[in-house]
Amino acid sequence: MIIPVEKPIIEIHDLTVSYHRKPVLWDIDLGFPSGKLIGIVGPNGAGKSTLFKTMMGITPSDSGYVKFFDQKLSKVRKRVSYVPQRMAIDWNFPATVYEIVMMGRYAHMSFLKRPSLADKQIVQEALAQVEMTHLAHRQIGSLSGGQQQRVFISRALAQQTDILLLDEPFSGVDTTTERLILGILQTLVKAGKSVILIHHSLDIVKHYCDYTVFINMYIHGAGPTEQVFTPEILQATYGGKSTILSNISNILHQKSLPVREKKR
Repeated sequence: MIIPVEKPIIEIHDLTVSYHRKPVLWDIDLGFPSGKLIGIVGPNGAGKSTLFKTMMGITPSDSGYVKFFDQKLSKVRKRVSYVPQRMAIDWNFPATVYEIVMMGRYAHMSFLKRPSLADKQIVQEALAQVEMTHLAHRQIGSLSGGQQQRVFISRALAQQTDILLLDEPFSGVDTTTERLILGILQTLVKAGKSVILIHHSLDIVKHYCDYTVFINMYIHGAGPTEQVFTPEILQATYGGKSTILSNISNILHQKSLPVREKKR
């Protein structure tokens, strides 16, 4: 079940991506709605991160195209931010927390990359949002996993974009950081931003995301979460992985859920 989106903020058409002639994504047709918290789920190796990398022009496609606001990414780059997986980042890079977050302002600066007073204020506010002001002058590699994730969320906030792509933003974080990030994302959506995140937790996606995409090389389902979070789509996405499907069944039928209440 793929429910069409009217006037999508991102449009993907006929997208196929392969590594060493082995398809990772095949014939992807997808539209993302505006002003929603959107979850992308699927098993390991399903092509979720590859989808983000291709959307951002990092990984080339074999066919198809991606449009943001009905334009190529190069035309609207300032309106889109991307936070990759933690494992894709060099944490030995010699930069402080403050410097990393300031990088989010580079697209708005002059050629010499000299921050204005306004840039500095935006960075301070972004650090405060993720409660990292007190660590602004620490080297990024000296932080815990959860703190590092907060820094890169902060950098995305400093970019002040309309679309945020987050690849596994809760990986390696503690419960406090998870709740903090979820609160920030919900606030952004309420302000009219569009947030798209890849997540391994079906529980969180089911109870927090407005819209869900199920992917495993193909798109097996996409639409409002309450409409597409079905046993049939989960079976098609996760196949015969009995342990995963057993956990999914528990999520769908456990009456005590949600463990965390979705804020509206």
